[in-house]
Amino acid sequence: MKILVIGNGAREHALAWKFSRSNRISGLYTLPGNAGTALLGENVDSVDPNDVEAVSRVATDRRVDVVFVGPEVPLAAGLVDALEESGIAAIGPHAAAAELESSKAMSKSFMAHYRVPTASHRTFENGDELERYVRSAGTGLVVKKSGLAAGKGVIESDDPERLIAAGREFIVQGDRVVVEERLTGYEVSVFGVSDGTNYALLPPCTDYKKAGVGATGPNTGGMGALCPVPWLAPADLERIRVEIVEPTYAGLRDAGLSYRGVLYFGVMVTESGPMLLEYNVRFGDPEAQVVLPLLESDYANLCDAVLRGAIGDFPLRVSNKTALGVVVAAPGYPSDYPKGLPVRRLPAPPDQEALVFHAATTTDPSGETLTGGGRCFTVVGLGNELLNARRLAYTYAKEVDFDGSWFRPDIGGRIFG
Repeated sequence: MKILVIGNGAREHALAWKFSRSNRISGLYTLPGNAGTALLGENVDSVDPNDVEAVSRVATDRRVDVVFVGPEVPLAAGLVDALEESGIAAIGPHAAAAELESSKAMSKSFMAHYRVPTASHRTFENGDELERYVRSAGTGLVVKKSGLAAGKGVIESDDPERLIAAGREFIVQGDRVVVEERLTGYEVSVFGVSDGTNYALLPPCTDYKKAGVGATGPNTGGMGALCPVPWLAPADLERIRVEIVEPTYAGLRDAGLSYRGVLYFGVMVTESGPMLLEYNVRFGDPEAQVVLPLLESDYANLCDAVLRGAIGDFPLRVSNKTALGVVVAAPGYPSDYPKGLPVRRLPAPPDQEALVFHAATTTDPSGETLTGGGRCFTVVGLGNELLNARRLAYTYAKEVDFDGSWFRPDIGGRIFG
């Protein structure tokens, strides 16, 4: 089986690593890939992953059997639709279903129609109407850009002026804005893998979105993750399945939105029960980096079950270990940050202890690894319990060395955000 992974982040490095461990793989490509994926297979770095026609040509020319789409932008652009028109199997939703992520306005309407519990909300296209609503509603609001925003389109504040300014800016950019009540509790990330009819749930995890210690500072794409979540009670997980996951998949079938791939449920566990914050139509990052190492089943077999409509009978095996990921970021992230920083040192831990996943890294002609983004590496510790996984993750994260590198020191503490 020849596999093509789309993307260049740590999520895609984790996916390529997982595929590389399968006995069924005869060819492994990553488009565009990074310095880490280049060690596992062939990078196709001459093609824009958002150019659906060019990606389809690459898959056809290399006789790829399955394309696994990592990021959300190619999905929203219709990459899966284009691949299937070319006769190539793909893991990921069609463009119509990808609107669950690319349009928060659409996803909120979907939740309301299919009675998926979520925060009360209103959608605005006019800045004056948004301002009047925010001023009348008072505090306890969240403003969200409806379209894709790379994890940075959510503004939480008790200052109405800041919320109004952010909302107006999103509208000026040509987008709609969702204003909703701010829920309190703790967040968990739940991932379902669906074949269009049935689904399997992967172990729940949590990510740490804020830049600063103790869940302070601005939102980021995610500074770390933990899987499984020791403080998530089995009864709460069952409520998430029954009240959120099941109605969602039933709604997708009812709406005629065939969904083959990974669906993320961002859930806030409140005192009154679980509430859905958002959908993502792919693996999260950094959640993928802690979920995938715990899957003991052959990943190519899992994808084959998705494509054959047999996920309901798939024998999913999950490790009893804990995985904790720490993101090592560039100086200045999530604001302005430099790229192309030489990486002086990277750890090479045994796989049973820890893994190091690259994000957007490149290699210069001399073979030196260079940074290419804001979140540069995810170091994942694997332990028999949380404290052991945390110790291993931080031990090796400290060995990542480039100018200005930093990480949150409190990943894995019960700090919500």
